[in-house]
Amino acid sequence: MSTPSDRILTEDGLAPKGEGRLLVIACGALAREIVAIRDANHMTHMDLQCLPAILHNSPQRIPALVEAAVLDARDRYESIFVAYADCGTGGLLRKTCDRLGVPMLDGPHCYSFFEGNRVFAAHDGEGANFWLTDFLARQFEAFVIRPLGLDRHPELRDMYFGNYEKLIYLAQVDDPALTEAARKAADFLGLEFERRFTGYGDLAVAMAGLK
Repeated sequence: MSTPSDRILTEDGLAPKGEGRLLVIACGALAREIVAIRDANHMTHMDLQCLPAILHNSPQRIPALVEAAVLDARDRYESIFVAYADCGTGGLLRKTCDRLGVPMLDGPHCYSFFEGNRVFAAHDGEGANFWLTDFLARQFEAFVIRPLGLDRHPELRDMYFGNYEKLIYLAQVDDPALTEAARKAADFLGLEFERRFTGYGDLAVAMAGLK
């Protein structure tokens, strides 16, 4: 049986000990982006531990699992950062992180901090929009189609998505294949398609402050 420390990703594959080390505990949906930011900024003092991205389908479990990961790691790291926004926990993750004394990402979810929390709150916090990130464009079938049973019961599509008007794809990288995957997702759901290139948004800003 694995423990949280078994899932730490480091440049040499080992979980280090010692002063000056930073652990980022993150949603698995952010793994590619965090590694890219880490490597681009030569943050060799930083390691990454990801919890399963599928927890977004049961967000009530996120606070307890984050707490377990923090408690498991805190005596081996000088600092810990939680790379989750609220992510559907109803404020419970923020309360957990405050109690543990560890910082976390600001914002209600990844769509917000990728676009920029201020921009999202001003323009897109409400409305009949369905959101995709690079991760969800790659994993649309595994995280949307199959969990909702649309592969078995396509007639349920309009029940789930009939009130949406547009699919907005927030692109972290400029990849035509991902754009095409997102466009196909919009077609599958019968929604208008819009692409916005955001880069890493407030995630990059938050991680830059971890140096």
